[in-house]
Amino acid sequence: MIFPMSSTIAVLGACGGIGSVACQALACSDSVGAIVAADRREGELKDLASRIGDSRLSTVSVDVNDTAALVALVGQAEVLLNCVGPFYRFGAPVLEAVIEAGTNYVDVCDDLDATLAQFDLDKRARDAGVSALIGMGSSPGLANVLVRYAADHLLDTVESVDICHVHGGEPSEGPAVLKHRIHAMVNDVPVFADGALRNVRMLEPTGAEFIGEVDFREVGTFRVYPYPHPETVTLPRHLPGLKRATNRGTVFPTSYFELTMSCVRDGLASTAPLSVDGQQVVPLEFMVAHIIESRPALLAEAGVTGPSGCLRIDIGGVVDGQQHRYVFSSGSSSDGAGAGTGIPAALGALLMLQGEVAVPGVHPPEEVVNPMAMLSLAASVVGKMGVGGGEPGSGGKVPLHIEHTLPDGTVEEVEMGLGAS
Repeated sequence: MIFPMSSTIAVLGACGGIGSVACQALACSDSVGAIVAADRREGELKDLASRIGDSRLSTVSVDVNDTAALVALVGQAEVLLNCVGPFYRFGAPVLEAVIEAGTNYVDVCDDLDATLAQFDLDKRARDAGVSALIGMGSSPGLANVLVRYAADHLLDTVESVDICHVHGGEPSEGPAVLKHRIHAMVNDVPVFADGALRNVRMLEPTGAEFIGEVDFREVGTFRVYPYPHPETVTLPRHLPGLKRATNRGTVFPTSYFELTMSCVRDGLASTAPLSVDGQQVVPLEFMVAHIIESRPALLAEAGVTGPSGCLRIDIGGVVDGQQHRYVFSSGSSSDGAGAGTGIPAALGALLMLQGEVAVPGVHPPEEVVNPMAMLSLAASVVGKMGVGGGEPGSGGKVPLHIEHTLPDGTVEEVEMGLGAS
């Protein structure tokens, strides 16, 4: 099937929890001429099209492992939005196919190693005239954009950034989501402390000093752990006065996250096959299947009946030589990781389509996304979607709260004039 290239955004991984929300958000914009929902799950594609009910949306079955089919698909779109994980497997290969096709690109990559591999493609992208915006989800993504907003509008110098995130209660979590989480538990976590990068591990003593309780607006208080998200590497490149950058997170219910940590500690993250009664079993695949099967009971035991989540960014810095602190919270008691990641991803793709992010090469959000342009667009999209429990089309506010602590300790709320509260 051939699609009109002009004003066309193709969404890869459209049937997943993030991709499906991104498709819904794109359908709320009049600037999109066509939306191509691409996934290998044909039956779910039909359900997605029926659920969104927009005549601009068409579907196509594509396996991301089929490079020729992937290149053919992306060559028919002006922007490809990649929501296929885990990104440590698919991030760089998909971007390579996009560069070959000469199409602009947005993704939600939150794996550090994949991010670094994508940065290695920067010259190829620039030579091909391809603009690639990577890590445009919640964290990374919205977090980076809000830090840039603070740097541009609130502080003379940003000295510290502590990003924390929590979510849970989504209808389901697939193998790709779990493998990303396990990947974070077994690999180095870079933290930027005292002006220098160093590596720790989430489940080892080196990471202990970064574990702590954090209060998340709309959701509650949770213990967070160091995560290898790329902000700790990208933000210092763009904020010369930065002395500290951390990224920490968790998933609820706590029993669910603890089951994953326990399995990893027991060595089940291994990909080396074991012989069990004459059958070859990969421990990692067993662990993922076990966690998925255990999840409904754990949610029920904890009384979790629906999704929720929150992104919190603590930003410290200097204005006229005095210390100020801003806390940005974007949370919802009725929307989880799908909305929190899928909506910013769609906004990034829309900005790319509209020419707001037209810089050849591979870029993190804080480098090329104008915060005011993104938040203005968000105010329109979230109202049409009914984010936060409202009825679609009823209007609404960007779920963003800002708290400012002045040098004398006085705390005040900050309005951005974009429907934020």
